[in-house]
Amino acid sequence: MQKYSPYIFKTKILGEKTVVICGPNGHKFLFSNEEKLFTTFRPHSIQKLFFSNQAQVVTPVQVTRESDSKRLRSTGFLKPEALIHYLRKMDSITQQHLHNEWEGKDVVQVFPLTKRLTLTLACRFFLGTDDPQRIARLVSYFDDVTLGLHSIPLNFPGTAFSKADKAAASIRKELKILIKEKKDALATGTPMQDILSHVIAFTDPSGQSRPEDDIADKITGLLIAGYSTVATTITFFMKYVGERPEIYQKILAAESKKAGELLNWDDLNKMKYSWNVLYEIYWTVSSTNKNPKYFPNPKRFDPSRYEEGNNFPAYSYVPFGGGPRMCPEKEYARLAIMCFVHNVVSKYRWEVVSPNEKIVGDMMPTPENGLPVRLYEL
Repeated sequence: MQKYSPYIFKTKILGEKTVVICGPNGHKFLFSNEEKLFTTFRPHSIQKLFFSNQAQVVTPVQVTRESDSKRLRSTGFLKPEALIHYLRKMDSITQQHLHNEWEGKDVVQVFPLTKRLTLTLACRFFLGTDDPQRIARLVSYFDDVTLGLHSIPLNFPGTAFSKADKAAASIRKELKILIKEKKDALATGTPMQDILSHVIAFTDPSGQSRPEDDIADKITGLLIAGYSTVATTITFFMKYVGERPEIYQKILAAESKKAGELLNWDDLNKMKYSWNVLYEIYWTVSSTNKNPKYFPNPKRFDPSRYEEGNNFPAYSYVPFGGGPRMCPEKEYARLAIMCFVHNVVSKYRWEVVSPNEKIVGDMMPTPENGLPVRLYEL
């Protein structure tokens, strides 16, 4: 960036020729011209893991992200008015998780536990299943897939991609069993109450259904999006808030429900400060979030920068994308994270055991030791 331009330059990422576009103007150009001046593509690593029926192609697969997003949104499940009906179940699952995994313990490792919670929520919402044995198997598979997503696709023993490839095959096998169960249930008139059922029932204009491998690949992508990023955000919430008691006190003071009381939509809308904290936590590859031109004192953890009246230039903060690239799971992620925040803050205060714990990983930052925290029940 220093040698050529901080706004646009060419490079290679995982062996793929790539143009990097930076800054608010770059974001606007990107979000406004998809399917006009360029199309989405998947790098070879993702292509081989998630496009099982196209694994032998030698060029990046071009996909129409907009049409896929529209199809996903057409189910209605990701609309706020639909998510309202899932909120109480999400809250209940979160409370049960804290009761089973956190209660009575002095120290817990946050990251492994939040991964289990977020995959449980995702499986319940996207797959309509809460089988604990199935979820336990999927957690280990998804960890390997997440690590291999952005790796060089060298498929020989010991590489991250090789582990990811085996894990993706195991996930696909597990999901195809579940797809058969769903098809049998739908054939008997069982109502469609999850996204997987809607994807199974979907047909193209010629009346053809999607192949099972394709359904499994699409659902795997949705699960990863609703699992790893949510778990990572919750983990860093516990880290940054645990290191800043004054921020914890502000969050606690804004709580309108006691521990154990189920949330409703109005409660979520009152948790504005909590959402400002999460805005500050959200990791993004955006080139603007650390730029003092747009965000004064960018290295300072300061949720107040998102308070009403503080305006940023358009397209300077885009953690969920925009336009056709707007994350379709944005509202789902918000609900899952806010349910956790409400329940953990109203039940515990905590301190980070190792404030200097090393953060590892590249695309998905991870505490090296799982982020141990010491709990103090309120």
